[in-house]
Amino acid sequence: MTDMSSALKIAAAGMRAQSARMRVIAENVANAGSTATGPDGQPYRRKVPIFTEELDRATGTRLVRMSKAMPDPSKFRSVYDPGHPAADAKGFVKYPNVNSMIEMMDMREAQRTFEANISVIENSRAMMSRTLELLRSR
Repeated sequence: MTDMSSALKIAAAGMRAQSARMRVIAENVANAGSTATGPDGQPYRRKVPIFTEELDRATGTRLVRMSKAMPDPSKFRSVYDPGHPAADAKGFVKYPNVNSMIEMMDMREAQRTFEANISVIENSRAMMSRTLELLRSR
């Protein structure tokens, strides 16, 4: 049963990590069109989730977690719009370095990974239940 317990812990940790990843992605998408309030300001900078491994000392199981969200160092998009309040002296406005298509692909990948972890939990529980049924029938 310890292996089953470890499988459940690993899958639950994966679900928590992917849930945190989806929150970061949602924040990126929500801010994709925002700009700075003035010409000297900076727009929203895309965040990238960073995952780390941690050891569950009780079981010796290695688990994944999202440790932090780091700013993406890629360049901002520039759009020529001299009438915009955030336009610089040349008339360009900086927009976030968020590509909505990439964010949607990342979101879909996170959802699928989350669903795979749910499947692991469901299958582990079914196997435990079946094992108990077999033990009772003896």
